[in-house]
Amino acid sequence: MSRVAMVLGATGLVGSALTEELLSRAGWAEVRVLVRRPLALEHPKLKQTVVDWEQLSQYKEQFQGVDAVFCCLGTTIKKAGSQSQFERVDLQYPLEAAVLAKDHGVKQFLAVSSMGANAKSRSFYPRTKGRTEDGLIAVGFQGLHLFRPSLLLGKREEFRLGERVASRVMKALDFMMVGKAAKYRGIPAAIVARAMVNIALADTHGVHMYTNEVIHVIGKR
Repeated sequence: MSRVAMVLGATGLVGSALTEELLSRAGWAEVRVLVRRPLALEHPKLKQTVVDWEQLSQYKEQFQGVDAVFCCLGTTIKKAGSQSQFERVDLQYPLEAAVLAKDHGVKQFLAVSSMGANAKSRSFYPRTKGRTEDGLIAVGFQGLHLFRPSLLLGKREEFRLGERVASRVMKALDFMMVGKAAKYRGIPAAIVARAMVNIALADTHGVHMYTNEVIHVIGKR
């Protein structure tokens, strides 16, 4: 069965890995990406659309015929500049895309969330991620898959000193991350991407949340 995938946030760490994973896997006839700027990538299955995220409804036809949407949208407070701008990228855009997807018959929606996501949290970041999860659940997809990774490992376009240091520490201590500590293991973006594609191909119904430990297992080759 040949399917059509859509990737939101294809220029990010997980999004770029996911796009390459989809293009390399059998079963996907077309991979559509909605981006602010074109990817430096060419492939017969790749279809790029440069969009204004503030006017996403103008591109609603792009959701027609899509089987699975992969949402990897995300930023940082520092990059966004304020909490309100952060919410636009991590909350508003994913929910607007989800509604358009549902309206156009998309059955599977897969999103990268975060470990500790909780709409009732006192901390802004996990609270926002939790609100996004709750909003996606309310849309009512046939299959909704929420991935909650720990620290993402991989080469980002922008330099993040804190994450660079943390990733080195996590890699050095990975052999110790067993038992209860396993949920804190750093996880390569490529493994998250592979896990998401594997789940999409399984085409399961209902709402599912995948912890860091489970993503490690599902994302193995």
